Amino acid sequence: MNTFRKLSAAIATSALLLQSTVSIAAADTTPTVTGHDTTLVISGNGAYSDNDIDVDKTNFTTVTQSNTANVSNYVSGTASTGGNDANYNTGGDVAIVTGDAKSDVSVSNELNSNKADVNTCDCDGDVKVKIAGNGAWSDNKVDLDTKNVTTVFQTNDAYVTNYIDADAKTGGNDANGNTGGDVTILTGNAKTNVDVSTTANANIATVGGGTGDGNSLKAIISGNGAYSDNDIYLDFIRDTLLVQDNYANVYNWVDADATTGWNDANYNTGGDVAIKTGDAKAYVDIDNLLNFNSADLDCGCALGGKFAIKGNGYNSDSKIDLDRTDVVKAFQDNVDWTWNDADADAKTGKNDIKYTTGEADSDPLILTGDATQNVSVDNASNMNVFGSGVTHHFPEIDVDFDFDFSGFWMWLTHHQSSN
Repeated sequence: MNTFRKLSAAIATSALLLQSTVSIAAADTTPTVTGHDTTLVISGNGAYSDNDIDVDKTNFTTVTQSNTANVSNYVSGTASTGGNDANYNTGGDVAIVTGDAKSDVSVSNELNSNKADVNTCDCDGDVKVKIAGNGAWSDNKVDLDTKNVTTVFQTNDAYVTNYIDADAKTGGNDANGNTGGDVTILTGNAKTNVDVSTTANANIATVGGGTGDGNSLKAIISGNGAYSDNDIYLDFIRDTLLVQDNYANVYNWVDADATTGWNDANYNTGGDVAIKTGDAKAYVDIDNLLNFNSADLDCGCALGGKFAIKGNGYNSDSKIDLDRTDVVKAFQDNVDWTWNDADADAKTGKNDIKYTTGEADSDPLILTGDATQNVSVDNASNMNVFGSGVTHHFPEIDVDFDFDFSGFWMWLTHHQSSN
């Protein structure tokens, strides 16, 4: 009986644990790991030797990203050149001339972005396991276990309230009870612009970075002596869990008024009486871009194989056992509660000329400008993308949706470059 020696090797790398316990008799039992390449060899050992290689490679990665945003914007904007009075004057002309009134309100909310690049696939590169040239009645075993567990949690909660009251007024002018001369009310233009933009809740997850392109597995049992017992056990397990969750509660209340009307020129005596208003324009633009999930969980760990049991001695017992498990679980969930209440009014009317006494050939005149109101509401929400082709560069993606999600990519690219 040969004398046995025990060799124990512990190799630790970042998030990686290798444990090797080898019994050798006379020749070579060599586990080596270079980068992602693994070579395990039991060879040239004597008769009756007992040789074992046991390697456990375990990698656990957990990423948790969570954002909660509570935003309340209360904006009141008023521009007024109206509300002027010229009443009860005697002699000469009476005129009210107003300038333009313009109210601009812009509210932009950019909230809650998670981005995770998890480069921990730990794809095995070239794996070579060999039991060869060992003596009769030898007991040889290689046990290689590779386990890679990746868990990513990304959660966003956004609560947004935009309350906006914008008024532009040049009207509401009075020229009443005047005697003598002409009476004129001339208003400028009134314009309100309200722009509300809310972009919230985006999750981007990429689990990749493995170096398994073109890798190969070779498991060989050859040239071992009679009655030898030779076993190779290979377990490759990858378990990936991704949870992406978005909740958005957005309430937009917008009241936009543009008024050049409501002018009075009443009870005037003598001369011409005229009211001429400018244009009234009210614009409201509400844009909500909410709840976007994108996941690419393809490590690319293709593992080709070559297996051989050949040339072993009489009554030898040889076995290669390969177990490869790849479990990917992805949960993408979006909830959107959006309420848009927009009231836009453009008014040039409600002007009065009453009870006036002018020259015999004079005529009261009311001439109003144009009244224009435009309301635009765009809601794009709740989109999930799963699969390859989405990289950290955030390119445009081809998805069969009626919505334009290019704004998400622009926003995410901006946040990536600023971070």
